[in-house]
Amino acid sequence: MKQTINFTDFTDAFKNYNRQEQFSYNGKKALFEYFEEYEESTGEEIELDVIAICCEYVEYDSLEEFWQEYDEEDFPHKEAIEWHTQFIPIDNDSFIIAAF
Repeated sequence: MKQTINFTDFTDAFKNYNRQEQFSYNGKKALFEYFEEYEESTGEEIELDVIAICCEYVEYDSLEEFWQEYDEEDFPHKEAIEWHTQFIPIDNDSFIIAAF
């Protein structure tokens, strides 16, 4: 049985798993919109699995923070990251990626 959720349900699920700090408010909003767009474009329903989301996606406040984990020479700009993995922009600086 599947259940349709809204953004409040989505954020509440993170609270229920004590993962409310895993992503910023705007990060959760970007993820929610990304998953909704994915479902609409593919026709495939996604199961809400908070733990899997927290393991698969990472939020960065800036490229500089990203470069602390990944080589700047390999990823000199956001477009290079987009070519390599799922890239979910949040605002001008922050973004979420599928961890690799």
